[in-house]
Amino acid sequence: MATNVIVVFGDEMRGQAMGCAGDPNVSTPCLDSMASRGCRFPRAYSNTPVCTPARGTMLTGLWPTAHGAVVNDIAIRTDVTSIAHILNSHGYRCGYIGKWHLGGIPRYKFTPPGPERLGFDAFWAVWNCHHDYMNPRYYLDTPEPVVMEGYEPSVQTDLAMAFMDRHREQDNEHPFCLFLSWGPPHSPYEPLPPGRETQYDPSALVLPPNCPDTPENRRHLAGYYAHISALDAETQRLLDYLRANDLEKDTLVVFTSDHGSMLGSQGHTHKQRPWAESVVVPLIFYRPGAVPEGRVNKTLFSLLDFVPTLLGCLDLQVPPSMHGEDLSACVRSGAMKEGRVLYLADLITTDQANHYGIKPWRGIKTERYTYACDTQGEWLLYDDERDPYQLENLAGDPLAAETRASLHQELQRQMERFGDRIMDVAEALEAWGLTEAFRIRTEHLYASPHNMGGRLPQ
Repeated sequence: MATNVIVVFGDEMRGQAMGCAGDPNVSTPCLDSMASRGCRFPRAYSNTPVCTPARGTMLTGLWPTAHGAVVNDIAIRTDVTSIAHILNSHGYRCGYIGKWHLGGIPRYKFTPPGPERLGFDAFWAVWNCHHDYMNPRYYLDTPEPVVMEGYEPSVQTDLAMAFMDRHREQDNEHPFCLFLSWGPPHSPYEPLPPGRETQYDPSALVLPPNCPDTPENRRHLAGYYAHISALDAETQRLLDYLRANDLEKDTLVVFTSDHGSMLGSQGHTHKQRPWAESVVVPLIFYRPGAVPEGRVNKTLFSLLDFVPTLLGCLDLQVPPSMHGEDLSACVRSGAMKEGRVLYLADLITTDQANHYGIKPWRGIKTERYTYACDTQGEWLLYDDERDPYQLENLAGDPLAAETRASLHQELQRQMERFGDRIMDVAEALEAWGLTEAFRIRTEHLYASPHNMGGRLPQ
């Protein structure tokens, strides 16, 4: 029997924010159990740490300039091949539930059945983008939104189980693939998840050494952890369903995220940065009897590798057009793939990014170092082996000149591989043919009454 697939992911969840990853504050008993009974990649990275580009890569295995969704709220191309297209051709029934953020504008748009759904045709319960977790809403196959009550991830988990119920009753001879995309722990952190209002005392948190100790940072982290613990409980509900319905051994469950968030570390609050809090994501593969237990595989893994590796885990061929690598052997055997280099970038800055001081940048992650350049030249160099909290920036240090030269050469190789270069916004938009689309996108976001009470779009 073919293997079912469930991909579960939160938005803006740091890879460090789990008990099994060493966070002393957060309670994640289900994820910790999954890691102890499966394979965890502690060095999994988001190549482009912002929602739309990262999500496009998660579904296609393509660099954003190839799938088209280079910045938040620019729609993904409909002529690209997604994992759902591939799985459909092998008899899978593919569904998607939750946040999409690949449909362009408006953020509340209805995505009709057809090519814009990228092959997720068996079930669709989606809202393009919002961050109002106590007012769940979604579209099915008609443009009338379904409005629910309760905590949105709980409603979405109910929908996931309903999808599997229907599949077992009506189409059990085919395998299924389900992407379940929760909105939290993305800000805003309040209101807190029901029943978790007092779970985390901000004053009791242990802050990492790169995070200034301020009341705001403590309050935000407490809310962030409350949402993560709520998602952990929803993950447990999913696993309980699989066990109760004799699906666990036939289903590969993967837990991950599109990117992280700074949350005060390095003095910054948002994503789109090369620091670990922004680019490292959780990644756990879980399937009893098929994925070896208790593996912590330190292979460098990026979201570009996500689709190729899923296909490899299913013994399906990876299209040569994909930019990532099939690392399924690392999942199955625990073998390390050494010497990898990951290409990282923030491709285009938006008004929101400019507000927070973010410039377009390109970078690499090697076994030991994080290196990045922005439009002003060399920006960051960290020895992650000796300086895990990235406290000492070695860019400009004469003692690191040889290392910087070698890393800069490697960065140039990566940019050549992807046909990429560091450009300001206007030049990039012209190069990619997106000048008019970006103008319309920006005007709409700032004019929209649905844009989070007038705050800058995130």
